[in-house]
Amino acid sequence: MASTQETATRQLFGTDGIRGVAGEAPLDARTAHALGVALGEWARRASRKELSGGPAEVLIGMDTRESGPWLAEQVAGGLKRSGVEARFAGVITTPGVAYLTRTGHFVAGVMISASHNPYHDNGLKVISHSGYKLADEVELELEQAMMNWLESGEKAEPQKLQPDATLDNLYTDYLAGTVAGQFPLRVTVDCANGAATEVAPRLFKRLGLEVDWIGASPDGRNINLDCGSLHLDNLQRRVKENGSDLGIAFDGDADRALFVSESGKVVDGDAVLYLAGTALKRAGKLPGNVVVATVMSNLGLEKALEREGIAMLRTPVGDKYVLEEMLRRGAVLGGEQSGHVIFTDYATTGDGLLTALRVLEIVRDSGRSLDELSDAIKTFPQKLVNVRVKHKRPLKELASVQSEIAAAEQEFHSAGRVVVRFSGTEPLARVMIEAESAEAVEKWTARIADAIRSELGAAS
Repeated sequence: MASTQETATRQLFGTDGIRGVAGEAPLDARTAHALGVALGEWARRASRKELSGGPAEVLIGMDTRESGPWLAEQVAGGLKRSGVEARFAGVITTPGVAYLTRTGHFVAGVMISASHNPYHDNGLKVISHSGYKLADEVELELEQAMMNWLESGEKAEPQKLQPDATLDNLYTDYLAGTVAGQFPLRVTVDCANGAATEVAPRLFKRLGLEVDWIGASPDGRNINLDCGSLHLDNLQRRVKENGSDLGIAFDGDADRALFVSESGKVVDGDAVLYLAGTALKRAGKLPGNVVVATVMSNLGLEKALEREGIAMLRTPVGDKYVLEEMLRRGAVLGGEQSGHVIFTDYATTGDGLLTALRVLEIVRDSGRSLDELSDAIKTFPQKLVNVRVKHKRPLKELASVQSEIAAAEQEFHSAGRVVVRFSGTEPLARVMIEAESAEAVEKWTARIADAIRSELGAAS
């Protein structure tokens, strides 16, 4: 893990690649081309080390945003300038790019996506041959090379690309190979008008699922628009109208999935961790009987896992931290409430399609409904309040805030949680409270938020 100093010096790369509004720096044509140039120079050196020589190749994939094709062609143009070949998967999921990069003769992969953001945003995420994101020091190296090229004043020349359909098929074959048999289930699937629209229909047809598709008509601008994992209302309605056994919702790049039961209940990432964790334990495939989650996972999940003899480890918010802890502890299952679930026996990233297969498998093999299976988790009332502040100081220095936190924790004992943290990117303090009663949640979020405003001032 990079030091804070190293991370702070990065100007282009954030926690999940380079993100921004497509067409504006740092997501303009010249910067995308510069990434290709820098990545190509690095790829030639890395190819000798990681792939035992041979021509260096970089895989490029994208979601369905209208800016994806020209960004891909600029990255490819930069790669060509550095003497590196680009292969284009076309529309594919982020975990699909990670899988193909890891298993193919690719020194790196580039996914062009802004995940759950609206269409006008986009991003450039670089994945190493290992299937994981690049180390911070490599991103710093790429940034410096990018800056050098941008200062050169050279013209950004795109390279025309044609999608290679065999790449998508390899990924679909792999996913289908992780399950056995057919699935006599009726499901409603929301593809968020995103990357899943290419892979999911082929995959689910092979498994014998009867599918009602929504959010599966991308036009370049409707990705995540009132659909997908951030907008479940339509999926809930359609599941009940169609009498589906369950509903599945992906986000724009399909690295996460949320579910809806036949009654219309939302089954989030916490519930998936419970269902998958207990299934793996019964099969003797849960090393250490440990599941990794974040500080935002509901206390109800922790209690439910505890009853099954499974320990839950918590990390800071972010799949990066979940994955780091999983690798450190040898855990095979971890994830977030958002539906970003990682199965390290199968993948190096969260994968919404893979998660959907695991849930479908559990429902089919149990002979029980998703409603019944998820009822084992009694979700505690939870509230998150964002307090805009004028400035930030270490929480331990805020005496009145610490006093309120201590009082809340004393009242809750082991039947509640208090999480207070600052946003890493905005002038916000986040207060999250869980308790057995909604009244206690309301009381303590208000008291702790007021203490923060008193100590740090409320920003206008």
